[in-house]
Amino acid sequence: MFHEVVGSQPEWVVTAGLGVAAFVAVACVFVAGARLFPDPPNRSHHVSGEEKRRREIRTYLGAVDQPFVENHSLDGLQADFYFPDHDVAVTFDPRTYYRLQRTPTTAVLVEHELPGSHLGARLPFDVPALGGPVDDPTTAAFAVLGLPVEASLADVRAAYREKVKEAHPDHGGDRDEFRRVREAYTTAKEHAG
Repeated sequence: MFHEVVGSQPEWVVTAGLGVAAFVAVACVFVAGARLFPDPPNRSHHVSGEEKRRREIRTYLGAVDQPFVENHSLDGLQADFYFPDHDVAVTFDPRTYYRLQRTPTTAVLVEHELPGSHLGARLPFDVPALGGPVDDPTTAAFAVLGLPVEASLADVRAAYREKVKEAHPDHGGDRDEFRRVREAYTTAKEHAG
């Protein structure tokens, strides 16, 4: 019966029908593949301005060897950076800044435009002077690893092992951060004491 129906149709109608059927079949395969094997989310392309600012501040504080805690809670308020040795809180939010002024903790407000390396001028305690600019690759490399510039090769290797675990993309880390840690390790191990 199929041959009778096909035989009575012009050849171009049969060819077009088979083409449409093939197109639908291929589309179904792609839809099924996309649902069965979805692409993993790409987290490495977008880094917020706040995260870049936090990285700059972390790098600076590591370079001057200043202990700090991030996202610390004080009297129900969230400080972005807290210096426990000095009871000083740094915040990016003006409302938090004004509320912290009513507590015994000294509050420091950091605007969006302030480079991380200029934080030391805002702090109400002495910060060691850097031997060079914060952008110095060696100082920055040790800061990424969370180490002072005088750290030994064994300390550099141990810090690298810990940091690379956190930053590895297979463990929920960021590709850019992973690359930064690897580059920092390469630089730091050349200058380790």
